[in-house]
Amino acid sequence: MTDALDRDAHVLIVEDEEDLADMYAAYLKDEFTVSVVYGGKAAIETLDETVDIVLLDRRMPVVTGNEVLAHIEEQGFECRVAMVTAVNPDFDIIDLRIDDYLVKPVSHEDIRQTVERMLKLEAYNEHMQELTSKKLKRNVLEVEKTRAQLSESEEFQRLNEEIDTLEDEVDSITADLDPEGLQRSR
Repeated sequence: MTDALDRDAHVLIVEDEEDLADMYAAYLKDEFTVSVVYGGKAAIETLDETVDIVLLDRRMPVVTGNEVLAHIEEQGFECRVAMVTAVNPDFDIIDLRIDDYLVKPVSHEDIRQTVERMLKLEAYNEHMQELTSKKLKRNVLEVEKTRAQLSESEEFQRLNEEIDTLEDEVDSITADLDPEGLQRSR
């Protein structure tokens, strides 16, 4: 499934510790388009619709990661967000609009896997949306057309084949995202 991932994805790293931010960027720069900002205020000034994934520190001076999240929501940006922070998670993360939460220190592999997981989540959503649309069309045709008309239609057969293919792709992505497979070894 990794080959189907969007390698043109734009990752924005938001981290007030410049050495860490630069290190995370180095982990990803060979595979993705990477931008780095050194704080929440700079993140708010930089964020736009071109950003696909945000790796966001939670505890930053002046503008916090939570404030950056609020800005993302207010502006309606459709990026994936992973908190990468020294703040241990508490139940408040349930209400945060984030897709993942990593507690520092994090490794090269942690960062890379997180970005890949965010891309898989996006691919899953896109495939599910397309699958649902095709299934709704199939349902309408099944209600409105006779069995004979359906069995004679090349378009209807193609639609069923596309549905089968999408279901297989969704199953593959789902297997990759299975929580059992997401356990981090620490």
